[in-house]
Parts: sequence; structure tokens; C-alpha cells
Amino acid sequence: MELSQIIPHIEALIFASEKPLTNLELVELVNNAVGFIEDRATLDQVEAAVEGIREKYASEFYPFEIRQSGGGWQFLTKGAFHKTIAQLNGDKFLKRLSAAAMETLAIVAYKQPVTKGEIESIRGVNCDYVIQKLLEKELVVITGRNENLPGKPLIYATSKSFMDYFGINSPDDLPKIKEVLADQIVEPTLVNADHFELEEGSNLVVGENGELIDHGGEDEAENHVEASTPEEETSIPDPPESQNEEASAEDEEEDENEE
Repeated sequence: MELSQIIPHIEALIFASEKPLTNLELVELVNNAVGFIEDRATLDQVEAAVEGIREKYASEFYPFEIRQSGGGWQFLTKGAFHKTIAQLNGDKFLKRLSAAAMETLAIVAYKQPVTKGEIESIRGVNCDYVIQKLLEKELVVITGRNENLPGKPLIYATSKSFMDYFGINSPDDLPKIKEVLADQIVEPTLVNADHFELEEGSNLVVGENGELIDHGGEDEAENHVEASTPEEETSIPDPPESQNEEASAEDEEEDENEE
């Protein structure tokens, strides 16, 4: 089957579909529509046709484009026209998730598959209501039970609607934690001799490890020692021996008189 025959059908299918279509789904749908047993569209042909359509609508002439989002291909309006379309959809277009829902959804996205108990241990609060709302919005789905934990709790993961909501094609497209927190990480500042401008005649020199060492001249070292040592040492003189003898004699006389 020629690409010229396949491309219009693929465009129509992606445009009319309510959900993103994968390449395999497009192959099946195209073959069911116009294919014959002896002349069926192949996966390589569909991939080439999709790439041609993508390049076509990438032109600035079109306000929309074909992108992989939510696990498949779909037509999306380009970012420059989002405010224009918001006038039609009003509050529905501008509706946002609550802070609690965003926190819970982020934990599920990065920790999936995850149980409710694990989510609550990270958030530190009960998450029954939030998880129920995320299930109603089809942003989170139940994928089974954890057979290794007591009670076999339910396991939660993100859905295709989650990927479509955030404009990604798979959970691998989520930004890395390090990338998200990069602006909040303060790198330490290494201080070495290159950060200082030494004046001429300065006694500071750079050591092997980059530290600054004060190598003053011998004269300065001697002056420093002399300045810190007093010229005359002062001490308390010992009392003369005669005074000590007279004092002891007087003490003996007083003792005899008392007797």
C-alpha cells in the first residue's frame, strides 16, 4: 500500500479519536478500513506516514500539531494558542488539582507501583479522600494487590489519562528529582589563593594544598618575640631572715604569757 493512500486515513483517525492512538492501533484500523489481504499496510509504513504528518503540522502555518501524549498520537493545539482556547472552555480549562492531590499524585508517579500505606507514610496524613478523587478523575488506577504485605493492600499507579493530562508519553518522561531540585541545591564555594589578590611585599605565600601561609622575615620574628617579652621581670622579694626570726620570737613570748 502506498504512503499517499495511508496518510489521509491516519490523519482522519487521529483527528477523530477521543484517545491517543498507538502505531499498532493505527496499523489495524487502516487495514480494516482500506486494506486487502494481498496489500496490507505494515508497521514501518505507518511509522513513516506518522512522521510525515508530524513534519507537516510542525510548520508555523498550522496552530496545532501531532504529538505523542498519553501513550499514543493525537492532535494538540500549540502552546501559543492556549490562552485563545481558554476563552471557550472557561473554568473547565483552567481547573487545577489541589495541593494535596498534586502531592499524592507525585508520590504515585515517582514511587509506582505503591500502596496507600506507603503514600501515607511519606505524606504523614491520611490519603483516603485524595486517592478516591484521583481514581474518579482517572489519573490513578489500581493495578493489583501486594501479596507480600499483611492484608494484601491495593497497588496504585498512574494511568494513560495522567500522561495525557501532563502531556507526556510515558512515566519515563517525568523530570528527574535531581533536575527538579537543582535550583535549590547550593554548591559549596571553594576558597583558595586564586580568590585573593596579594599586595606587593606581602609575606603570604601559597602552600601545596592552596592554603595561605604567613612567612614573615627573621627580623620580624625576632622583633615579635622581643616585643612580647618584657624588658624587666618583676617578682615579689622574699622577706629578710631577720624579720622572720623576730616574728617567731614574738609568737613564742605570747604563747608563754598565755600559759
